[in-house]
Amino acid sequence: MIPSVRQAYNNHFTETAYRNFLQGMAEEAGVAPAFRVAETPVFVPAALTAKLVQACEEIVNVILRPDFKQLTEAAIPSTLRVPKENDHPHFIVIDFAVTRNESGEPEPQLIELQGFPTMNAFQQVMAGNFRKHFNIPGELNNYFNHLDDRQYYDLLRQMIVGDHAPEEVILLEVKPEEQKTRIDFYATEKYLGIRPVCITALIQEGNRLFYMRDGVLTPVKRIYNRIIFDDLLRQQEQLGQHVNLFQELDVEWVTHPNWFYRISKFTMPLLHSDYIPKSWYLDQLPVIPADLENYVLKPLFSFAGQGVKIDVTKADIEAIKDPENWILQRRVNYAPIIETPNGNAICEIRMIYFWPDGAARPMLVHNLSRLSKGKMIGVGFNNSDTWVGGSCCFFEY
Repeated sequence: MIPSVRQAYNNHFTETAYRNFLQGMAEEAGVAPAFRVAETPVFVPAALTAKLVQACEEIVNVILRPDFKQLTEAAIPSTLRVPKENDHPHFIVIDFAVTRNESGEPEPQLIELQGFPTMNAFQQVMAGNFRKHFNIPGELNNYFNHLDDRQYYDLLRQMIVGDHAPEEVILLEVKPEEQKTRIDFYATEKYLGIRPVCITALIQEGNRLFYMRDGVLTPVKRIYNRIIFDDLLRQQEQLGQHVNLFQELDVEWVTHPNWFYRISKFTMPLLHSDYIPKSWYLDQLPVIPADLENYVLKPLFSFAGQGVKIDVTKADIEAIKDPENWILQRRVNYAPIIETPNGNAICEIRMIYFWPDGAARPMLVHNLSRLSKGKMIGVGFNNSDTWVGGSCCFFEY
Protein backbone atom coordinates (compact mmCIF):
# COMPACT_ATOMS: atom_id res chain seq x y z
CA MET A 1 0.00 0.00 0.00
CA ILE A 2 3.06 2.25 0.07
CA PRO A 3 3.57 2.33 -3.71
CA SER A 4 7.33 2.90 -3.79
CA VAL A 5 8.02 0.20 -1.18
CA ARG A 6 5.64 -2.23 -2.84
CA GLN A 7 7.19 -1.76 -6.28
CA ALA A 8 10.73 -2.20 -4.94
CA TYR A 9 9.76 -5.33 -2.98
CA ASN A 10 8.00 -6.96 -5.93
CA ASN A 11 10.85 -6.10 -8.30
CA HIS A 12 13.51 -7.64 -6.05
CA PHE A 13 11.52 -10.69 -4.89
CA THR A 14 13.03 -14.10 -5.66
CA GLU A 15 11.74 -17.60 -5.01
CA THR A 16 15.12 -18.42 -3.45
CA ALA A 17 14.71 -15.67 -0.87
CA TYR A 18 11.17 -16.90 -0.13
CA ARG A 19 12.35 -20.48 0.39
CA ASN A 20 15.12 -19.23 2.68
CA PHE A 21 12.53 -17.16 4.57
CA LEU A 22 10.33 -20.23 5.13
CA GLN A 23 13.34 -22.29 6.15
CA GLY A 24 14.50 -19.56 8.52
CA MET A 25 11.17 -19.57 10.34
CA ALA A 26 11.17 -23.37 10.59
CA GLU A 27 14.71 -23.43 11.96
CA GLU A 28 14.02 -20.68 14.51
CA ALA A 29 10.77 -22.20 15.79
CA GLY A 30 11.84 -25.85 15.42
CA VAL A 31 8.92 -26.75 13.15
CA ALA A 32 7.63 -25.53 9.78
CA PRO A 33 4.38 -23.55 9.57
CA ALA A 34 1.36 -25.82 9.07
CA PHE A 35 -0.39 -23.09 7.09
CA ARG A 36 0.55 -21.04 4.06
CA VAL A 37 2.73 -18.01 4.75
CA ALA A 38 2.49 -15.27 2.14
CA GLU A 39 5.42 -14.22 -0.03
CA THR A 40 5.12 -10.64 1.19
CA PRO A 41 4.43 -8.52 4.24
CA VAL A 42 1.98 -5.61 4.08
CA PHE A 43 3.40 -2.09 3.94
CA VAL A 44 0.94 0.23 5.71
CA PRO A 45 1.08 3.99 4.96
CA ALA A 46 0.97 6.51 7.80
CA ALA A 47 -2.60 7.67 7.08
CA LEU A 48 -3.95 4.12 7.35
CA THR A 49 -1.82 3.43 10.43
CA ALA A 50 -3.44 6.43 12.14
CA LYS A 51 -6.94 5.23 11.23
CA LEU A 52 -6.22 1.73 12.53
CA VAL A 53 -4.92 3.07 15.84
CA GLN A 54 -7.88 5.45 16.17
CA ALA A 55 -10.37 2.65 15.53
CA CYS A 56 -8.65 0.41 18.08
CA GLU A 57 -8.61 3.07 20.77
CA GLU A 58 -12.32 3.78 20.21
CA ILE A 59 -12.99 0.09 20.81
CA VAL A 60 -10.77 0.06 23.90
CA ASN A 61 -12.77 3.00 25.29
CA VAL A 62 -15.93 0.86 25.14
CA ILE A 63 -14.19 -2.08 26.84
CA LEU A 64 -13.11 0.33 29.59
CA ARG A 65 -16.70 1.39 30.32
CA PRO A 66 -17.54 0.64 33.97
CA ASP A 67 -20.67 -1.23 32.85
CA PHE A 68 -18.92 -3.34 30.20
CA LYS A 69 -19.17 -6.56 32.20
CA GLN A 70 -22.85 -5.94 32.83
CA LEU A 71 -23.45 -5.33 29.11
CA THR A 72 -21.68 -8.56 28.16
CA GLU A 73 -23.02 -10.97 30.80
CA ALA A 74 -25.21 -12.67 28.19
CA ALA A 75 -22.16 -13.29 26.01
CA ILE A 76 -20.95 -16.20 28.15
CA PRO A 77 -22.89 -19.46 27.61
CA SER A 78 -23.98 -20.79 30.98
CA THR A 79 -22.37 -24.16 30.26
CA LEU A 80 -19.02 -22.52 29.40
CA ARG A 81 -18.62 -20.05 32.28
CA VAL A 82 -15.36 -20.51 34.20
CA PRO A 83 -14.99 -19.37 37.86
CA LYS A 84 -12.48 -16.79 39.17
CA GLU A 85 -12.83 -14.29 36.33
CA ASN A 86 -10.44 -11.35 36.63
CA ASP A 87 -11.02 -7.64 35.93
CA HIS A 88 -9.77 -7.54 32.35
CA PRO A 89 -8.31 -9.75 29.60
CA HIS A 90 -4.54 -9.99 29.25
CA PHE A 91 -4.81 -10.10 25.44
CA ILE A 92 -7.11 -8.42 22.93
CA VAL A 93 -6.96 -8.83 19.15
CA ILE A 94 -8.90 -6.63 16.74
CA ASP A 95 -9.33 -7.61 13.07
CA PHE A 96 -9.89 -5.09 10.29
CA ALA A 97 -10.55 -5.45 6.58
CA VAL A 98 -8.65 -2.98 4.43
CA THR A 99 -11.21 -1.21 2.23
CA ARG A 100 -11.33 1.95 0.16
CA ASN A 101 -13.54 4.88 1.14
CA GLU A 102 -15.52 7.06 -1.27
CA SER A 103 -12.37 9.07 -1.99
CA GLY A 104 -10.46 5.92 -2.89
CA GLU A 105 -8.22 6.08 0.19
CA PRO A 106 -7.39 2.92 2.20
CA GLU A 107 -9.60 2.61 5.26
CA PRO A 108 -10.05 -0.03 7.98
CA GLN A 109 -13.40 -1.64 8.73
CA LEU A 110 -13.82 -3.86 11.79
CA ILE A 111 -14.39 -7.55 11.07
CA GLU A 112 -14.05 -9.18 14.48
CA LEU A 113 -12.42 -8.87 17.90
CA GLN A 114 -11.46 -11.33 20.63
CA GLY A 115 -10.39 -11.26 24.26
CA PHE A 116 -7.96 -14.05 23.46
CA PRO A 117 -4.30 -14.44 22.55
CA THR A 118 -3.05 -14.88 19.02
CA MET A 119 0.27 -16.12 17.62
CA ASN A 120 2.26 -13.71 19.76
CA ALA A 121 5.61 -15.50 19.60
CA PHE A 122 5.43 -16.63 15.97
CA GLN A 123 4.51 -13.20 14.64
CA GLN A 124 7.88 -11.89 15.75
CA VAL A 125 9.62 -14.95 14.30
CA MET A 126 7.93 -14.08 11.01
CA ALA A 127 8.68 -10.34 11.15
CA GLY A 128 12.32 -10.99 12.01
CA ASN A 129 12.73 -13.40 9.12
CA PHE A 130 11.09 -10.98 6.69
CA ARG A 131 13.75 -8.44 7.71
CA LYS A 132 16.52 -11.02 7.48
CA HIS A 133 15.67 -12.37 4.02
CA PHE A 134 14.11 -9.35 2.29
CA ASN A 135 14.90 -5.65 2.10
CA ILE A 136 12.38 -4.11 4.52
CA PRO A 137 12.90 -0.33 4.90
CA GLY A 138 14.27 0.51 8.34
CA GLU A 139 11.79 3.33 8.90
CA LEU A 140 8.87 0.88 8.79
CA ASN A 141 8.07 -0.96 12.02
CA ASN A 142 6.09 -4.06 12.93
CA TYR A 143 5.89 -2.90 16.56
CA PHE A 144 3.97 -0.12 18.28
CA ASN A 145 4.79 2.00 21.34
CA HIS A 146 8.53 2.11 20.55
CA LEU A 147 9.12 -1.57 21.35
CA ASP A 148 12.10 -3.51 20.04
CA ASP A 149 12.68 -7.28 19.94
CA ARG A 150 14.09 -7.54 23.45
CA GLN A 151 11.42 -5.35 24.99
CA TYR A 152 8.68 -7.25 23.17
CA TYR A 153 9.79 -10.66 24.42
CA ASP A 154 10.35 -9.27 27.93
CA LEU A 155 6.79 -7.94 27.90
CA LEU A 156 5.45 -11.23 26.52
CA ARG A 157 7.28 -13.07 29.31
CA GLN A 158 5.82 -10.70 31.89
CA MET A 159 2.33 -11.25 30.46
CA ILE A 160 2.46 -15.04 30.33
CA VAL A 161 4.96 -16.22 32.94
CA GLY A 162 4.77 -13.33 35.40
CA ASP A 163 6.53 -14.05 38.68
CA HIS A 164 6.25 -17.83 38.32
CA ALA A 165 8.93 -20.33 37.35
CA PRO A 166 8.47 -21.16 33.65
CA GLU A 167 8.01 -24.86 34.40
CA GLU A 168 4.95 -23.96 36.54
CA VAL A 169 3.27 -22.23 33.58
CA ILE A 170 1.81 -24.16 30.65
CA LEU A 171 0.36 -23.35 27.26
CA LEU A 172 -2.91 -25.31 27.32
CA GLU A 173 -4.53 -26.62 24.12
CA VAL A 174 -6.43 -29.60 22.80
CA LYS A 175 -3.89 -31.86 21.03
CA PRO A 176 -1.41 -28.99 20.54
CA GLU A 177 0.80 -31.06 18.26
CA GLU A 178 -2.09 -31.32 15.76
CA GLN A 179 -3.08 -27.65 15.70
CA LYS A 180 -2.31 -25.56 12.61
CA THR A 181 -0.96 -22.86 14.93
CA ARG A 182 1.53 -25.22 16.61
CA ILE A 183 4.52 -23.27 15.28
CA ASP A 184 3.51 -20.54 17.71
CA PHE A 185 3.40 -23.01 20.59
CA TYR A 186 6.96 -24.16 19.93
CA ALA A 187 8.20 -20.59 19.45
CA THR A 188 6.58 -19.71 22.78
CA GLU A 189 8.38 -22.64 24.43
CA LYS A 190 11.70 -21.58 22.90
CA TYR A 191 11.51 -17.96 24.03
CA LEU A 192 9.59 -18.27 27.31
CA GLY A 193 10.42 -21.79 28.49
CA ILE A 194 6.79 -22.91 28.89
CA ARG A 195 5.57 -26.12 27.31
CA PRO A 196 2.46 -26.81 25.23
CA VAL A 197 0.31 -29.30 27.16
CA CYS A 198 -2.83 -31.14 26.07
CA ILE A 199 -5.82 -30.94 28.38
CA THR A 200 -5.77 -34.75 28.55
CA ALA A 201 -2.31 -34.59 30.16
CA LEU A 202 -3.45 -32.53 33.16
CA ILE A 203 -3.56 -34.31 36.51
CA GLN A 204 -5.92 -33.07 39.24
CA GLU A 205 -5.38 -33.45 42.98
CA GLY A 206 -8.06 -31.65 44.95
CA ASN A 207 -8.37 -28.25 43.29
CA ARG A 208 -4.74 -28.23 42.14
CA LEU A 209 -3.42 -29.14 38.70
CA PHE A 210 -0.18 -30.92 37.74
CA TYR A 211 1.49 -32.30 34.61
CA MET A 212 4.43 -34.57 33.97
CA ARG A 213 7.52 -32.64 32.86
CA ASP A 214 10.54 -34.76 32.03
CA GLY A 215 9.16 -37.52 34.25
CA VAL A 216 8.58 -35.18 37.23
CA LEU A 217 5.09 -34.35 38.58
CA THR A 218 5.06 -30.55 38.24
CA PRO A 219 2.46 -28.11 39.63
CA VAL A 220 0.58 -25.82 37.26
CA LYS A 221 0.34 -22.35 38.78
CA ARG A 222 -0.70 -20.46 35.64
CA ILE A 223 -2.39 -21.44 32.36
CA TYR A 224 -1.69 -19.57 29.13
CA ASN A 225 -5.00 -20.63 27.64
CA ARG A 226 -5.25 -21.42 23.93
CA ILE A 227 -8.35 -23.62 24.18
CA ILE A 228 -11.50 -22.36 22.51
CA PHE A 229 -14.05 -23.84 24.86
CA ASP A 230 -16.99 -24.37 22.50
CA ASP A 231 -14.54 -26.23 20.25
CA LEU A 232 -13.48 -28.31 23.28
CA LEU A 233 -17.09 -29.34 23.83
CA ARG A 234 -17.40 -30.48 20.22
CA GLN A 235 -14.40 -32.79 20.69
CA GLN A 236 -15.16 -34.10 24.19
CA GLU A 237 -16.35 -37.56 23.18
CA GLN A 238 -13.19 -38.22 21.15
CA LEU A 239 -10.86 -36.86 23.84
CA GLY A 240 -11.61 -39.35 26.55
CA GLN A 241 -10.88 -38.59 30.21
CA HIS A 242 -9.74 -35.02 30.96
CA VAL A 243 -9.93 -32.43 33.70
CA ASN A 244 -13.13 -30.39 33.98
CA LEU A 245 -11.97 -26.79 33.59
CA PHE A 246 -15.38 -25.35 34.51
CA GLN A 247 -14.80 -25.91 38.23
CA GLU A 248 -12.96 -23.68 40.68
CA LEU A 249 -9.28 -24.55 40.40
CA ASP A 250 -6.23 -23.18 42.19
CA VAL A 251 -4.72 -21.71 39.05
CA GLU A 252 -4.27 -18.33 37.33
CA TRP A 253 -5.60 -17.85 33.79
CA VAL A 254 -3.90 -15.86 31.03
CA THR A 255 -6.26 -14.81 29.66
CA HIS A 256 -9.36 -15.94 31.57
CA PRO A 257 -11.65 -17.96 29.26
CA ASN A 258 -14.73 -15.81 29.92
CA TRP A 259 -13.11 -12.90 28.08
CA PHE A 260 -13.16 -14.90 24.83
CA TYR A 261 -16.94 -14.40 24.88
CA ARG A 262 -17.20 -10.94 26.38
CA ILE A 263 -14.89 -9.43 23.75
CA SER A 264 -16.13 -11.09 20.59
CA LYS A 265 -18.75 -10.71 17.89
CA PHE A 266 -21.12 -10.17 20.84
CA THR A 267 -19.44 -6.80 21.44
CA MET A 268 -19.89 -5.46 17.92
CA PRO A 269 -23.43 -4.02 18.26
CA LEU A 270 -22.11 -1.99 21.23
CA LEU A 271 -19.48 -0.27 19.06
CA HIS A 272 -19.99 2.88 16.99
CA SER A 273 -17.35 4.44 14.76
CA ASP A 274 -16.66 5.41 11.16
CA TYR A 275 -14.48 2.30 11.05
CA ILE A 276 -17.01 -0.15 12.48
CA PRO A 277 -19.85 -1.52 10.31
CA LYS A 278 -23.32 -1.28 11.84
CA SER A 279 -24.36 -4.49 13.60
CA TRP A 280 -27.48 -5.74 15.36
CA TYR A 281 -28.25 -8.70 17.58
CA LEU A 282 -30.61 -10.64 15.34
CA ASP A 283 -33.31 -10.89 18.04
CA GLN A 284 -33.20 -7.08 18.35
CA LEU A 285 -33.25 -6.31 14.62
CA PRO A 286 -35.97 -3.66 14.12
CA VAL A 287 -36.66 -4.63 10.52
CA ILE A 288 -35.03 -6.90 7.93
CA PRO A 289 -33.09 -4.59 5.59
CA ALA A 290 -34.29 -4.46 2.00
CA ASP A 291 -30.69 -4.55 0.74
CA LEU A 292 -29.62 -7.84 2.34
CA GLU A 293 -26.90 -8.22 -0.28
CA ASN A 294 -25.02 -5.61 1.79
CA TYR A 295 -25.07 -7.70 4.99
CA VAL A 296 -23.53 -10.84 6.48
CA LEU A 297 -25.03 -13.13 9.10
CA LYS A 298 -22.68 -14.35 11.82
CA PRO A 299 -23.18 -16.88 14.65
CA LEU A 300 -21.96 -15.48 17.95
CA PHE A 301 -20.43 -18.73 19.14
CA SER A 302 -18.14 -19.93 16.39
CA PHE A 303 -14.59 -19.27 15.28
CA ALA A 304 -12.38 -19.22 12.16
CA GLY A 305 -15.28 -18.10 9.98
CA GLN A 306 -17.41 -21.19 10.63
CA GLY A 307 -21.13 -20.73 10.04
CA VAL A 308 -20.90 -17.25 8.54
CA LYS A 309 -23.50 -16.63 5.81
CA ILE A 310 -22.19 -14.22 3.18
CA ASP A 311 -25.04 -14.22 0.66
CA VAL A 312 -27.86 -13.58 3.11
CA THR A 313 -31.54 -13.97 2.21
CA LYS A 314 -34.72 -13.17 4.12
CA ALA A 315 -35.37 -16.92 4.29
CA ASP A 316 -31.98 -17.43 5.98
CA ILE A 317 -32.93 -14.98 8.72
CA GLU A 318 -36.43 -16.36 9.21
CA ALA A 319 -35.08 -19.93 9.41
CA ILE A 320 -32.83 -19.19 12.40
CA LYS A 321 -34.27 -20.80 15.54
CA ASP A 322 -31.98 -18.99 18.04
CA PRO A 323 -31.74 -15.35 16.83
CA GLU A 324 -30.25 -14.29 20.18
CA ASN A 325 -27.10 -16.18 19.15
CA TRP A 326 -26.61 -14.34 15.84
CA ILE A 327 -25.71 -10.87 14.61
CA LEU A 328 -26.51 -9.19 11.32
CA GLN A 329 -23.61 -7.00 10.25
CA ARG A 330 -23.28 -4.59 7.37
CA ARG A 331 -21.08 -6.20 4.76
CA VAL A 332 -17.52 -5.02 4.38
CA ASN A 333 -16.08 -4.91 0.89
CA TYR A 334 -12.39 -5.74 0.97
CA ALA A 335 -10.32 -3.76 -1.53
CA PRO A 336 -7.90 -5.72 -3.79
CA ILE A 337 -5.20 -3.37 -2.61
CA ILE A 338 -2.03 -5.47 -2.41
CA GLU A 339 -0.26 -5.62 -5.76
CA THR A 340 1.36 -8.97 -6.47
CA PRO A 341 3.02 -10.36 -9.64
CA ASN A 342 -0.08 -12.46 -10.42
CA GLY A 343 -3.04 -10.28 -9.46
CA ASN A 344 -4.03 -8.13 -6.54
CA ALA A 345 -4.85 -9.54 -3.10
CA ILE A 346 -7.22 -8.42 -0.37
CA CYS A 347 -5.92 -7.88 3.12
CA GLU A 348 -6.96 -8.20 6.76
CA ILE A 349 -4.95 -6.66 9.60
CA ARG A 350 -5.05 -7.87 13.20
CA MET A 351 -3.95 -5.38 15.84
CA ILE A 352 -2.55 -7.07 18.95
CA TYR A 353 -2.95 -5.60 22.45
CA PHE A 354 -1.35 -6.70 25.72
CA TRP A 355 -2.98 -5.66 29.01
CA PRO A 356 -0.61 -6.18 31.95
CA ASP A 357 -2.07 -6.60 35.43
CA GLY A 358 -2.42 -3.21 37.09
CA ALA A 359 -2.29 -1.21 33.83
CA ALA A 360 -5.04 1.36 33.28
CA ARG A 361 -5.32 0.56 29.56
CA PRO A 362 -4.23 -2.22 27.23
CA MET A 363 -1.20 -1.43 25.06
CA LEU A 364 -0.96 -1.89 21.29
CA VAL A 365 2.18 -3.94 20.63
CA HIS A 366 2.21 -5.96 17.40
CA ASN A 367 0.18 -7.15 14.43
CA LEU A 368 -0.78 -10.00 12.16
CA SER A 369 -2.04 -9.94 8.59
CA ARG A 370 -3.77 -12.28 6.16
CA LEU A 371 -3.81 -12.01 2.38
CA SER A 372 -6.31 -13.67 0.06
CA LYS A 373 -7.46 -13.67 -3.55
CA GLY A 374 -10.80 -15.38 -2.89
CA LYS A 375 -14.04 -14.75 -0.98
CA MET A 376 -12.73 -16.10 2.34
CA ILE A 377 -9.62 -14.68 3.96
CA GLY A 378 -8.57 -17.30 6.53
CA VAL A 379 -5.25 -19.01 5.85
CA GLY A 380 -7.07 -22.32 5.36
CA PHE A 381 -8.83 -20.99 2.25
CA ASN A 382 -5.75 -20.09 0.19
CA ASN A 383 -3.93 -23.34 -0.48
CA SER A 384 -4.04 -23.09 -4.29
CA ASP A 385 -2.91 -19.45 -4.70
CA THR A 386 0.43 -17.70 -4.31
CA TRP A 387 1.18 -14.37 -2.60
CA VAL A 388 -1.58 -15.19 -0.10
CA GLY A 389 -1.73 -16.58 3.43
CA GLY A 390 -0.51 -15.50 6.84
CA SER A 391 1.70 -12.42 6.98
CA CYS A 392 2.56 -9.37 9.05
CA CYS A 393 2.59 -5.61 8.56
CA PHE A 394 5.31 -3.02 8.62
CA PHE A 395 3.84 0.36 9.48
CA GLU A 396 4.76 3.89 8.49
CA TYR A 397 4.04 6.26 11.38
